[in-house]
Amino acid sequence: MKSKSIFFSGGMGLFLFSLSIFASLAGCSSAGRTYEATKSAFDSNDAGKMVEYYSPNVGYNTEEYNIINESGFQSVSTSPLSTFAADVDTASYANIRRFITDGELPPADAVRIEEMLNYFYYDYPQPKDDEPFSVTTEISSCPWNPDTKLMQIGLQAKNTDTTTKPSNLVFLIDVSASMDEPDKLPLVKNAFLLLCDELKENDTISIVTYAGTDSVVLEGAKGSDKKSIMSAIEDLTAGGSTAGSDGIKTAYKIAEKYFKTEGNNRVVLATDGDLNVGITSEGELIKLIKKEKESNIFLSVLGFGTDNIKDNKMQSLADNGDGNYSYIDSRFEAKKVLSDELGANFFTVAKDVKLQLEFNPKFIKGYRLIGYENRVMDDQDFNDDTKDGGEIGSGHRVTVLYEIADKDSPMNIGGDLKYQSTNETDSDEFLNIAVRYKNPDSEKSMELNYPVKADSIKPEMSENMKFASAIAETGMLLRDSEYKGSSSYESVLSLLDSISDIKSDESKAEFVELVKKMADMPKSDK
Repeated sequence: MKSKSIFFSGGMGLFLFSLSIFASLAGCSSAGRTYEATKSAFDSNDAGKMVEYYSPNVGYNTEEYNIINESGFQSVSTSPLSTFAADVDTASYANIRRFITDGELPPADAVRIEEMLNYFYYDYPQPKDDEPFSVTTEISSCPWNPDTKLMQIGLQAKNTDTTTKPSNLVFLIDVSASMDEPDKLPLVKNAFLLLCDELKENDTISIVTYAGTDSVVLEGAKGSDKKSIMSAIEDLTAGGSTAGSDGIKTAYKIAEKYFKTEGNNRVVLATDGDLNVGITSEGELIKLIKKEKESNIFLSVLGFGTDNIKDNKMQSLADNGDGNYSYIDSRFEAKKVLSDELGANFFTVAKDVKLQLEFNPKFIKGYRLIGYENRVMDDQDFNDDTKDGGEIGSGHRVTVLYEIADKDSPMNIGGDLKYQSTNETDSDEFLNIAVRYKNPDSEKSMELNYPVKADSIKPEMSENMKFASAIAETGMLLRDSEYKGSSSYESVLSLLDSISDIKSDESKAEFVELVKKMADMPKSDK
């Protein structure tokens, strides 16, 4: 996937990026930016207390994001299958929150709607019997397009007991000069100290750092030796260039050395992604991480910082390294990722998870997958066990939205094929959802199928679907999507206001406040 850099300086406002990149900034018109510490969100330990999100006083920006080519409508007569890899990353939402709390709209390519959706909790049922997932579907009217329906798919992973499973964790920490900011290494240290509170006696912990060169700070420490682990973390300092590829190789080598056959083996990378020594290109990093993951060691990428974060590199490392990607902008977020949702983020229950939907032309003439643009796969790759899918942890939820044009829709999706015909069956199934996955210690996949009946359309959306719809609508507004239809921040707030228990969920309550800020921003599309 292509990536682009966004460069601009403070002072005279010297622009160092092309007009096409400027157009993608979706309302970020300020050339130079001077940040001050801002506050937002609710502290989970004190419902009335605000949480500080770090924003350093920096006047330049060299952030990098992968280009997103938004998915359009597909004709069922020519493309009856929709195939993509599962994704549980949440970095995009936390990064968007950082922009909004700083009074800016994010660049369009920083907005990944699937990561916004998957940041939040949804009330999906636990799987039955020995199945690793439950799949819930709901179809209702689309709030922003009167000619389509909206379908929500909720995949819920089984909650497993992670307390008895030993972990072999290697903390791979970027201590280069670029990490010498309040929202970087100091926050990294706070985050890993929080993680130390979750360690079990039979866990094994190693710490590798990298700057100009890599260094093994701690190797093979027992989880019970928290004093040594915490002391090693607290003593970290920043300085030098960024030889991230060397650090990655060393971290995986140590993880292999202490590999636990029946345990959880994982490298936890904390960085701003600004690699400038050794292997630095995104393509070469992908090759490296694909090679390292063959050892059956998983990866968690934790992104930190502002103004020079290389989101594209961190996302690619996670997507290609059997991993997940989170962005940490506060102790609140660190606690969410490394404590509250530790099981989901660190204990994989299924790997290479892929979804393939087959739409019945008897009922549906077109569809559009909302988000997941960088996870779309060729249809034939669904059954190919050599093709990478997504990793899902204990209790993880994957939320997917499709916009659907049924047979009664006036939308013109595209012409039928000239030399082939679409044969309609007598089935009363609207569509079929196939989920393919591998157990964490296996390379052979299994498939589960979940047919959706045509009578599943509901006159009113559930609380789950109302919130997911509001997220998608907000994402389309931030991206200035050509498919946003009648979307507005006012309609989003109205939908959120109709959710009865939204204030009981701190993250969702915070989202309401962020939408209010978006609605008040200049050049926002209201």
